[in-house]
Amino acid sequence: MSGPLTGVKIIEFQGIGPAPFCGMMLSDMGADVVRIDRKARNGGGSKFEIGGRGRRSISLDLKKPEAIETCLKLIESADILFEG
Repeated sequence: MSGPLTGVKIIEFQGIGPAPFCGMMLSDMGADVVRIDRKARNGGGSKFEIGGRGRRSISLDLKKPEAIETCLKLIESADILFEG
């Protein structure tokens, strides 16, 4: 999708409230938004799927060193990071 934010890479930490809506709107304006989800305890998907339109996501267990390393690499490649 093209728009005023085309070429901007954003990392979003999964949250509730206004953050998912913000990520959706930034994606609608052309940003490449990657959401970092909490690893589901029961193996199921995320229960916070509201407003997930237009984003890619990765599920990471940030208590594991390899997941932290992956997360840091994603953040290093981003222009913007937000969480909510």
